[in-house]
Amino acid sequence: MYEFQVEKMNCGGCASSVKRSVQGVDSSAKVDIDLSSRTVRVDTEVDIDKVKAAIIEAGYPVAGSTKL
Repeated sequence: MYEFQVEKMNCGGCASSVKRSVQGVDSSAKVDIDLSSRTVRVDTEVDIDKVKAAIIEAGYPVAGSTKL
């Protein structure tokens, strides 16, 4: 499981875009989003760098990432 701090994610539409981008890399990924803290938790077997790249490619800068 990974946790990402995602800047510029501040509405439901943003959260949906981030979730779709992650599930584009791994359709079975479990994605939990907390808009108030701009935190995205992803449970996946895919490499952290691929998930991070997908979020960035969707237009949302990642301020930090951690493997949990």
